Amino acid sequence: MSSIDARTPSHASTTTQSFDAEQFMQHLDQLFATHTPAAQIEQYLLDCLQQTHELDDAAGEFSVLNEILGFYRSQGRHSDNIAMAERLITLSKHMHIEGSEAWATTLINIATAYRAAGQYAHAQQWYAEALDQSEQLFGKHDRRLAALHNNLSMLYSETGDLRQAANELEQALSIISASSTDPSRDIDVASTHTNLALVLAQTQTADSREQAYDHAATALRIYHHGGLEHSGHFASALACFAQVCFLQGNIQQAITAFRLSLVVIEQCYGKDTESYRVIESNLHDVLEAAHQSHIDIPQEPPLSGNFDHDIALFWNALQLESQIHDENRHSVTHTDTTETAHQSMSGLALARAYWIEYGKVLLDAFPALQGRVAVGLVGHGSECYGFDDEYSHDHDFGPRFCMWLTDEDYQQYGEQLEQAYRALPHEFMGYALSDDARTPRSLGAGRRDGVFAIGDFFESITGYRSAPSSDPQQAHQWLLLDEATLAAATNGEIFADPLGAFSSTRQGFKNMPDDVRLALISRRLGMMSQAGQYNLPRMLKRHDGAAAWLALREFVQACSSLVFLINQPITVGYLPYYKWQFAALRKLSRRMASRLPQVCEQLESLMRLSSAACFGGVGFGEGGKGAEPAIEQITSCIDSICSAVVDELLTEGLTRSQETFLEWQRPYIEEHITNPWLRSL
Repeated sequence: MSSIDARTPSHASTTTQSFDAEQFMQHLDQLFATHTPAAQIEQYLLDCLQQTHELDDAAGEFSVLNEILGFYRSQGRHSDNIAMAERLITLSKHMHIEGSEAWATTLINIATAYRAAGQYAHAQQWYAEALDQSEQLFGKHDRRLAALHNNLSMLYSETGDLRQAANELEQALSIISASSTDPSRDIDVASTHTNLALVLAQTQTADSREQAYDHAATALRIYHHGGLEHSGHFASALACFAQVCFLQGNIQQAITAFRLSLVVIEQCYGKDTESYRVIESNLHDVLEAAHQSHIDIPQEPPLSGNFDHDIALFWNALQLESQIHDENRHSVTHTDTTETAHQSMSGLALARAYWIEYGKVLLDAFPALQGRVAVGLVGHGSECYGFDDEYSHDHDFGPRFCMWLTDEDYQQYGEQLEQAYRALPHEFMGYALSDDARTPRSLGAGRRDGVFAIGDFFESITGYRSAPSSDPQQAHQWLLLDEATLAAATNGEIFADPLGAFSSTRQGFKNMPDDVRLALISRRLGMMSQAGQYNLPRMLKRHDGAAAWLALREFVQACSSLVFLINQPITVGYLPYYKWQFAALRKLSRRMASRLPQVCEQLESLMRLSSAACFGGVGFGEGGKGAEPAIEQITSCIDSICSAVVDELLTEGLTRSQETFLEWQRPYIEEHITNPWLRSL
């Protein structure tokens, strides 16, 4: 493979030549353009880095290191990337380039490297410095700062602080809109509206979902008014709009938007692309949801092959439905009475409002803790999962939040801050703390709100002050943590986390090592096979209804866990304890691009049929047909679930077999496990 001009070590010892950064960049661009294998690109980068050392050229090394950061990040090699970032930090200090545009750009690269590696506290620190440097260099309203706020939004999204993520995007939108010559036709403004819609759509409140719809629709109008429909970004905006509609239950509008997105992707990139396949899969999921819910599917306009004509057809359909949506939304009579607010307030929304009203003022009395306290609501309790309703208000409910401190801060200020927190009003927005929220249990080691050291908080839930290591020898520690425990440690919302320490620790519990995840998938397949495919029919034949019911329960539990494991806990979290198991499954099934979305409804059917199948007996039910029809339906449903699981394993590349008896799938799964101690557990 070719390399930079022949500047050999012998030349470097006899000349004052410097590294040719311009030629380096040109050749690197050529390697990427010709799809050179990653291993060769890496070798070229490392060879150039070595040349900068031999030439003692700090500026050249600075340029190469910045490119290596981007390359390693794209390859997912985060530990290698962090080593390069640390070298770049040291080199930058040696070069005294603080205050320059090059340093501001490098700060963003360093911060992004830490974010990609999951080191959120470091990432937030470097993003903050990048923002400070950029504001000094360019001013607070320079368009380049919008990208920084976008990066910060991604950081907050990844750490679960969706409110702060939305705030960062709103700042980015304000900057871009103010600097645009025509915001109504600006593609960057449209893209920011799309990103903001995606963040808001993930929150639990109706207001946020409505805001998400408005931002997604605004993005579409910008593309339309600006004549920008030929852009691939338009396809992404349509997919976002479709996802927001789907989450709002407007399935017909989601179908129309997904269909239009496919038309745009085909015109821009062709059908044989990953983006086309992803959107096609999403459309299939929505069509299936419409079919199962008996919703009329909008007729697809016939395509003419003329892109602009076809866009106009779809756009007219989309605009008509948008108008209907707006009319329906605004026809509702809104009242601002306390009673209405009281009925609609969720526990998480109440906690955030309580924090804003009283918590921020409380911290003003502790100046040493400014910029050091994480705040939110995480842990045990229906409201932490977002599943609370009016029936949840009879215990452990009321205005409350948690504050998390480092060990050092907690040792010095924890007791004083806890006393100040307990002195806050016990009534807020018409809600009062229930009596059992002030019992010795709720105020002692088992308390669910107040002031905690970060490590103590997670230890009280999981038994560990931080997530177990990914070291193969420590895998048993992960296996000691059941999924309901991990769900409680990673649910809820974070309202503020200036240090990032709480978010980083919480994210560690989400980041289950893949060997452990695959080992658990193998276990779940084994239990589904043993309980549902083997023992259930045998127990039914023996007329042992109680044993059959228990077998069915084991199948449902194992399958529910499998759905979450297949969907990746780092993305969707963990299956919570039995009380909220199906609420969580339904929520996951409605999520766009969810894997095995149909399984939740099938499992609920199994539960409904279980009584008749296990205890029906002869003459049971309508017409005296006994348990047999229910047994046949259960058998068919289990077969369908197991077939769907195998199809998903094949899609994920986890098996090469189409065998639907799930026990026989386990060896194929375990081929992907590198830790031998985790196989066939």
